[in-house]
Amino acid sequence: VHLVESGGGLVQPGGSLRLSCAVSGNIFSINVLAWYRQAPGKERELVAHINRGGATDYASSVKGRFTISRENVNMVYLQMTDLKPEDGAVYYCKAVSVWPEDPDSWGQGTQVTVTS
Repeated sequence: VHLVESGGGLVQPGGSLRLSCAVSGNIFSINVLAWYRQAPGKERELVAHINRGGATDYASSVKGRFTISRENVNMVYLQMTDLKPEDGAVYYCKAVSVWPEDPDSWGQGTQVTVTS
């Protein structure tokens, strides 16, 4: 599975961005698609995920502001609203296979900067 993120950029506090993740390869083996983020000096953290049935879950810090969605089988989005400076990070897309022996797949990341 190959993942390519896009849509990052510079935004003011209170602004919005939509991140996209294009998914290719053995897409029918994917069980969960997720967005993670990593800020400088911090560990990578789970932001949101969506499973093949469409169920979603969010980190408490973004609940009510971010929305994860999936279009067809090869695109996943993260709509981010009311952005805060602490949301600034590199955002990564991750795919988890239905097969436990398969390694997780990661994209290269897209930078989100929130500053006035």
